[in-house]
Amino acid sequence: MSHPRSTRYDSATRQFEKATARTAAGARSAVGAVAVVAASFGAVQPVSLSWLVPLLAVHLTLTAFFARVWWRKELVPRGLVVADVAVTLTLCLAQRHLVAEESLDSGASWVSGLVTMTIILTGVAWRPVVTVAVGLAVAAAFAAGVRLASAAHDVVVPTGVHLVQLLAIVMLMTLLRRSSAKTDAFLERSVRAEIALMVERLRREDQLKQVGSIHETALHTLTMVGLGTYDRPSPTLAAQVRTDLAALEKLRDTPGADSAPIALDALLDEVAGRAAGLDVRTDLTPETVPGDVAERFARAVTEALANVALHAGVQQAEVVSTRRDGEIVVEIADSGRGFDQERLPPDRFGVRGSILDMMRTLPNGGAQISSGAQGTRVSLWWRP
Repeated sequence: MSHPRSTRYDSATRQFEKATARTAAGARSAVGAVAVVAASFGAVQPVSLSWLVPLLAVHLTLTAFFARVWWRKELVPRGLVVADVAVTLTLCLAQRHLVAEESLDSGASWVSGLVTMTIILTGVAWRPVVTVAVGLAVAAAFAAGVRLASAAHDVVVPTGVHLVQLLAIVMLMTLLRRSSAKTDAFLERSVRAEIALMVERLRREDQLKQVGSIHETALHTLTMVGLGTYDRPSPTLAAQVRTDLAALEKLRDTPGADSAPIALDALLDEVAGRAAGLDVRTDLTPETVPGDVAERFARAVTEALANVALHAGVQQAEVVSTRRDGEIVVEIADSGRGFDQERLPPDRFGVRGSILDMMRTLPNGGAQISSGAQGTRVSLWWRP
């Protein structure tokens, strides 16, 4: 089955966090390498090699870790950011042993460049409250380190520069995060609308089948009567008329749009076919459920397949539906890398909101996720 569009959407927040993290890691790697070179060439009196060499070794190790994060396109680990802040604070306070007098006078030492990078990195990795607290601490440590080197050195200008940098990164990241959140909301509404259209189309198809069935039965019966095929009472005619009346009453009593029955297997087959980037195998038992129930199943399956494509590291998945002990059960499984539900990042709202909470708030419905080294299995169920 060919599907020109896809109900899968990439979280704008996830993509934004990945892009900014890789950019920050790459920038930190470059700045860190430049700092090592600058510190080495600037190692003149009163710079102490006994201080400079071990601290540069630690700093260079951190720089290598940041380069690895950049190369592997990963999110920056929080522990690595904490380590970077700790090293930068140490370098700031030890400037009298690490930086030549001329660099301290100009306020443009290699340590100052690392302070700027640390402020930017914390803004990318952490929320505004933590960023401001850490940024103020780093700026204060830099000023304190300059004063420890000499009380005559100016600390007002560099401190002002660092505070402006802190304000700028906090404002920028706040605006970008809000924009990505709004984009996510729009994309989710678009997915819901597309699924609703799929449900409505299947509902219309079912109605057309019913109308076609009436056309082939009731109209045929009336034609036979009009042609005089039955010139006396006939048990066969009476039985056929009762069947036709039952079909007409069923069409008349069709529920409203929200609860009109939908072929769940057809809907899930279409959802699976629209999962871009995945080869989805389906084994679906024919079931008819109310439209609102079908829509919830479709949205949960959509989110589960999106998570496979984004996080599992595989290109195959399967969607299976069965009936067990009176319950309709739908399972989405993959053999990729699993995850720890207790340590899900805040941006993984889809697992909690679009799968677990949505199915658990459905009367007689529920959901469960099991994940480990062998892969992930999402189980959804509803009891008619």
